[in-house]
Amino acid sequence: MNDKRPVNLDLTTIKFPVTAIASITHRITGVAIFVAIPVLLWMLDRSLASPESFADLKQLMTSPLAKLVVWAILAVILYHLVAGIRHLIMDMGMGETLEGGRRGAFATFVVTAVLILLAGAWVW
Repeated sequence: MNDKRPVNLDLTTIKFPVTAIASITHRITGVAIFVAIPVLLWMLDRSLASPESFADLKQLMTSPLAKLVVWAILAVILYHLVAGIRHLIMDMGMGETLEGGRRGAFATFVVTAVLILLAGAWVW
C-alpha cells in the first residue's frame, strides 16, 4: 500500500481546469438565481401594485446600491444563461472533446464578460 497518498486535500492549493471552474460557477449562479427570485418578485409586485408604488420603486432604483444589486442579479442570470446554452450545444454533440470543452468554457467566460459589461452600461 502506498503511504504517500494525501490524507486531507487542501482545495486552495489545487489548480482547477477552466472546465471545472465553468461548471462550478454555473452551479453557484443557479443557487444565486434562486436566492434572487424573491427580490425580483418584490420588485415586480411594487411596480404593478399602484402608480405610487411604481414611482417609489423608480425612486429607489436611482440609488447606487439598488443599481449594484440589479446589476449583480443580471450578471448571475447572464452567466447562467450562457453556460446553459453551452451545455445545450454540448448535448447536441459539439464540443465534447477535452479541447472543445476548454474552448467552450473559455468562450462562456468571454461572452458573459461582454454581456455583463453591456448590462452594466444599461443599468448605470
